Amino acid sequence: MQLDKIDLNLLRYLDSLLREQNVTHAANQLGITQPAMSNGLRRLRDLFHDPLLVRTSDGMMPTALAIQLQPRVQSILQSVDEVLHLGQSFEAESSSRVFRIMASDYAEATLIPPLMKKLQAEAPNVILDVMNPSDVSFHDVEKGKVDLVINRFDVLPQSFHQKSVWVDHFSCLVPADSEIAKNFSLETYLASPHVWVSKTGFGVGVGIQPEEVQKLGWVDGSLADLGFKRNIRLFTRNYNVAMRATEQLGLIATLPSLATRLMKENTSVVVLPPPFDIPPVELKMLWSPLLQHDPGHIWLRSTIAGCARTIAENNNL
Repeated sequence: MQLDKIDLNLLRYLDSLLREQNVTHAANQLGITQPAMSNGLRRLRDLFHDPLLVRTSDGMMPTALAIQLQPRVQSILQSVDEVLHLGQSFEAESSSRVFRIMASDYAEATLIPPLMKKLQAEAPNVILDVMNPSDVSFHDVEKGKVDLVINRFDVLPQSFHQKSVWVDHFSCLVPADSEIAKNFSLETYLASPHVWVSKTGFGVGVGIQPEEVQKLGWVDGSLADLGFKRNIRLFTRNYNVAMRATEQLGLIATLPSLATRLMKENTSVVVLPPPFDIPPVELKMLWSPLLQHDPGHIWLRSTIAGCARTIAENNNL
């Protein structure tokens, strides 16, 4: 192959085709027509002397050569993107860019308000579109349709870039007028009804099976190691619901400490340390390699990191 015969757009087409494994979807992603993408695929096949994508009963599947090409093509496109961004800057003061962030409601309640206050002072026209984990798929993040994912993660895709936001420990939210608040121990903790809350990763969640302790997370895993199990009466994916369940239903909520501090002015609940050891949780932000060198994205990541440091310092995290 000769360089003067290669149209750089063909590499963009190939990258999109291998991600989507569908001509129509790849065309939609790049904003071109389906016939234009089909023509691009034909040219790619001629260029590499390989079908690249083959139709099977499971849809279009990449050939062995295409699988080899995919990471190399992505690396080339990222390098080109980095070169094109050299010398460019992001003018936060005048930008009206919309940044899409997927955040758990724990991250949204603890991080987004201070972040938004900072943006109002430094980038008054920048807009944040905060999405729920169930709104976003792995492929949305991979394609750069979502700028950042901020959550706790059991498993991290190796292809994504990541940065720690902060590490938080657990606290217990307990009804202030209850007997357990006066005598808080592992025994009274286990004898009380609880609310469970968690939403890690991203994508649509699945129903909880209470007997599957190993899937319930940090709190119940720690208890299981001691040979105990909580009396969980309510399962939710919403931290605000969990905190209100303590206030209104008398259920104990064991949550990351920053979440419980949102209730510090509420006299109907008290915050107590757990009566057993629970490993701390790490909040992380993830983003696609496609956005790594974007000046605006670099500014956003730096701004969030600075805001998170202030929150961590103010709360002794």
